[in-house]
Amino acid sequence: MMHRNEEADVGDIQSIVTQLRELRLVPVIVIDDPRAAPALGRALAEGGLPCAEVTFRTANARDALARLTGECPDVLAGAGTVLTVAQATEARAAGAKFIVAPGFSPPVVDYCLDHGIPVFPGIATPTELESALTRGLSVVKFFPAEPLGGLPYLKAISAPYGAVQFMPTGGISLSNVNSYLGFSKVVACGGSWMAPSEWIAAGVFERITNEVKRAIATITQTSGAVGN
Repeated sequence: MMHRNEEADVGDIQSIVTQLRELRLVPVIVIDDPRAAPALGRALAEGGLPCAEVTFRTANARDALARLTGECPDVLAGAGTVLTVAQATEARAAGAKFIVAPGFSPPVVDYCLDHGIPVFPGIATPTELESALTRGLSVVKFFPAEPLGGLPYLKAISAPYGAVQFMPTGGISLSNVNSYLGFSKVVACGGSWMAPSEWIAAGVFERITNEVKRAIATITQTSGAVGN
């Protein structure tokens, strides 16, 4: 399936993938108060991780994303848990630099490709992965990573698809993140432990900064990506 902005998509996606591979971690954010978004963005950046996937799980997620992109332009901010074209449209209007979905929704993926928005749909099976390939995608979300079987399952499912890369999310923590990042087909890992919703709601942004620093210190211990 071809899309009118296919060439632009490839360049935009590659730029985002390059940034995500350098960051290695993507904080998955559940936030309901847009007023907290700028402080959150600064807390993540001060910790050394200027990146956020703002999930569309709350009523005010769109406004929170807009505040984040508007007041923290140096933070690589995207939208997560995007289930519909309407949400993808809202995310685009709010300044999302990329869109992540928990599953493979053809309408959402096609909308993003047609509008030049990097999109990373979730896959859990070879069939879903091949659906992504028919759209020309080579980077997908692997979700929910741990419940599906973790790294052994990811290695098994990825084996027939040499060029595909993954962003595992779901059950990722300090205790297992390095094992995922040590696999060469992993671009970055998504996780909510660095900025839990209750910390955001309580305004304990220094705690978020410290947790981000701890996460970065942990992943720097990774000895290097391996193929198997």
